[in-house]
Amino acid sequence: MKMIQGLEIKVQSLKPILCIKGQKRGFRRAAAPPFLRIFLLLLTAHFSLLAVFAQTDDDVIKVESSIVVLNATVSDTKGKPMAGLKQTQFKVFEDGQEQKVQFFESQSTPFAAVILLDTSGSMEERVSLARSAAISFLDGLRSDDVAAIYNFDSKVSLVQDFSNLRDINEKIFDLKADGMTTLNDAVYKATLELAKRTEKRKAIIVLSDGADTQSKLSGDKALKAALLSNITIYTIDMSAVDTGGRERMQSQAALKNFAEKSGGVFIPTAGGVAMREAFKNIVGELGIQYTLGYQPSNTKKDGKWRAIELRVSRPNLTIRTRKGYNAPKEK
Repeated sequence: MKMIQGLEIKVQSLKPILCIKGQKRGFRRAAAPPFLRIFLLLLTAHFSLLAVFAQTDDDVIKVESSIVVLNATVSDTKGKPMAGLKQTQFKVFEDGQEQKVQFFESQSTPFAAVILLDTSGSMEERVSLARSAAISFLDGLRSDDVAAIYNFDSKVSLVQDFSNLRDINEKIFDLKADGMTTLNDAVYKATLELAKRTEKRKAIIVLSDGADTQSKLSGDKALKAALLSNITIYTIDMSAVDTGGRERMQSQAALKNFAEKSGGVFIPTAGGVAMREAFKNIVGELGIQYTLGYQPSNTKKDGKWRAIELRVSRPNLTIRTRKGYNAPKEK
């Protein structure tokens, strides 16, 4: 990956407009049906992002769409995803101000995911555990879901491209623990690849001990890029059981930050049944998330953080979605 000097998030107001002209004078202008308006909004947001991320790594990231899209997981007191909620039960707030929800979807839909395997020297014998975890995730994919696999050490490398197949490329069995750790660069690379995908729901699954030692990008810049593309990040702590003290706290803090701010989940060191159950839950919730979209009422281009809060009127439910985004900033 080439050196990136900075990360600029530039959002310009670009409102999709549907204009259906009458064929003759006196014809009544037809209104776009709701499903078509939703499609146009999503299409505008997707292709705006695609044009952005198709640039070289040296370019500044810019987004030419003002649409904010949220993928939200709603779970009950037992942690199980809650389906069947209606748009009228949701409210979106930005910096405390309620926003008008312009589109809403709740049906089960395919997702695209990138699995990031840490193969740096600090992982040692745990590479085989991470490999088994990746295989477990692929086993849980539905027929329309797709996933790609990358490994990262001193560099980020493709192991297997996007596919809905449960078979895994044999090169994954040749991966060895060696080199430094480029966790932040790996998250950014996964974001670039997912931004090219048309699936509405996208996720990054990180299997790492969290100890970044050589990334060219900071964790904050990698996270901003993921938030920009509305990607949910799930992180699994692969630290050795005997790792403790300050080192473990710092490593877990990095993984927790990626997960919590993007609306994902941080999973502490686990293996066997616990890890298989965690992957089963990730696949399950990605399939039944709620997708909402709005155009912010605050149009100031001050570069400041915009905090997002999503509320649901039904009691005893937990909502996870991204925590916010950075507003554009005029030079």
